[in-house]
Amino acid sequence: MGITYPGESADYRAARDRLLEQEIQLRRAMEEVAVSRRALPPGGLVPEDYAFDDARLSELFAPGRDSLLIYSFMYPRDPLDDRPGDPEGPCASCVALLDQLDGTVEHLEQQANFAVVAKAPLARVRELAEQRGWRRLRLLSSEGNSYNRDYGAETEEGHQRPMLNVFHRDGDEIRHFWGSELFYAPVEPGQETRHVGTIEPLFNMLDFIPEGRAPDWDEQLAYD
Repeated sequence: MGITYPGESADYRAARDRLLEQEIQLRRAMEEVAVSRRALPPGGLVPEDYAFDDARLSELFAPGRDSLLIYSFMYPRDPLDDRPGDPEGPCASCVALLDQLDGTVEHLEQQANFAVVAKAPLARVRELAEQRGWRRLRLLSSEGNSYNRDYGAETEEGHQRPMLNVFHRDGDEIRHFWGSELFYAPVEPGQETRHVGTIEPLFNMLDFIPEGRAPDWDEQLAYD
């Protein structure tokens, strides 16, 4: 079924139809990537049952849900980040993403488990959650273990990095399934890392408007 809008020109319709073909190809490519991801062979066994304050990794799996997504966010933020703010504070981009995911968790956890890990002490993470109004996120601190370093969320110098990792439980075994390694992949001119871009509403919505993503704009913890 073709669609037309009031007052559109023939040039607009022709260009829109060409764009639609590109959108169809993009949808097809995304589905193909998802199929390939699900077909990955078993990943490596988790080397230890990481202790996160009041829970171990194995305790983050609810009965009947054998997949666990863990998002590591930069708190403290990278000292090389040149945006205004306390270097010991949280990364504004990570916080913006978690603002968006807080409303998703209730639905996600019908099928999978989700947790958020930061290197900061748990009390500071919970204080931030109260300030942001997060109500559904399971918050953990990796202050006392090597989880961040082991799974790509911390450099050898101790700088924190944003990473999404997925683990799968099979009986008594827990294996790593997938990590957002795209963060470390080379980017072409004009691109961003976008390692979890497909789950972020904010920038995907900006891609729908004529102005697109403003090249000189970053998320902030507060706006004037």
